Amino acid sequence: QRIEAWLDAGMGCCALRHPRLAALMQNTLWYFDGSRYRLLAWCVMPNHVHVLIEQQALLSKIVQSWKSYTGRWALAHAAELGISVPGKRFWMRDYWDRYIRDQHHLNAVIAYIHKNPVKAGLCKNQHEWMWSSARYRQEMA
Repeated sequence: QRIEAWLDAGMGCCALRHPRLAALMQNTLWYFDGSRYRLLAWCVMPNHVHVLIEQQALLSKIVQSWKSYTGRWALAHAAELGISVPGKRFWMRDYWDRYIRDQHHLNAVIAYIHKNPVKAGLCKNQHEWMWSSARYRQEMA
């Protein structure tokens, strides 16, 4: 909960607030949708990313490919993003994952992901956030 409050307050590097990097992250998630995983929900926040997938490949390899591709781009464009990158590492080494137990848990996680930008005060309605699957679910409804 402490980490969530820290992230919601916009602490840490907020390079993902930059539209070019947020778009790159979102496009990177879409790239292997349907082959390495099924992308169920996502939200690119200014300082972190939420992703819910049904994996068809090793999760560590999937996450590594996302981080490697977007991290290299971020490092190459650090001046444009207004960031300094000590140690030449954009992403944290690790990631948080969880097992989805049932349909109720799945629905709760999707709702949490979609409400994250509202909770952080970035928008009033989850469908307004450009870098989230909530926007696309609204368009398809």
